[in-house]
Amino acid sequence: MAIQRPIQKPEQINNPMASINPLNDKIVNGEVVSNHNIVNRKVIVYKTLVDPTIIKLAAEKTKDRVFRRYGFLRPPADQIRQVSFEKDYEPYFVIEGKYTIDYYRGRTYTIPIDANALEIVLLDQTLKPEPTKEWHQNKTIKIQGEERLIHEDKAYLVLDTNGREVSAKRLPSAPQEEHPKKILAEYESARKLDFDPNREVEALRSKIAKRPREIGRIVNELFEVSDRAVIYIPIFSIRFQNTKTGEHKTVRFNGVTAQLVP
Repeated sequence: MAIQRPIQKPEQINNPMASINPLNDKIVNGEVVSNHNIVNRKVIVYKTLVDPTIIKLAAEKTKDRVFRRYGFLRPPADQIRQVSFEKDYEPYFVIEGKYTIDYYRGRTYTIPIDANALEIVLLDQTLKPEPTKEWHQNKTIKIQGEERLIHEDKAYLVLDTNGREVSAKRLPSAPQEEHPKKILAEYESARKLDFDPNREVEALRSKIAKRPREIGRIVNELFEVSDRAVIYIPIFSIRFQNTKTGEHKTVRFNGVTAQLVP
């Protein structure tokens, strides 16, 4: 469902708080951007492509490195034991959108004229030349006008669970589950995740919805989101214990690629 609202009138630009609708209107750089087109968020759950046995084997190969000291000292492998093995899902937020503003800005045009001209008639206006400080300087006239410009910016963002922007390389390509909500309902930690329903929208808005300086009046302004989703990646967490020191450490593997997760 898209949210469509008309843009504010030019006279409202200097007072952005005058007509704010708290449900739809947003403040950008102290101004109101009230024309939106935002798609609903999709929920995608990646299928687990790696068998748990493969993950356990990979974890066994890395367990001595987990307790490494000074960069090279490793405890004996038989001193490290696995104490837990859990599967979970980690969400990433992806969003793509564009910000466009069609506007006018004031401009003063300085035009040189003949040194002997006393006045210039232009577009039914009589203009007096600017006085010069030196006799040898050219005379000029100044015309006040407007320029119409269109500014556009777009971006594609990937955010982690904490709302920080990360590389798209963190998300592998994988088939998705046909019933994502049913899958997530089986995992308590996924059910307890609590995040802003518009987190990625606000991140994108703050990145691209920036009005240019010297705006005189606005013809049209639009912030649009063409694609947005929360993608859940299966994660295996393996907890190890150093039986000699009692120390515990956890390693995590991506359930799609079997790669270690930072």
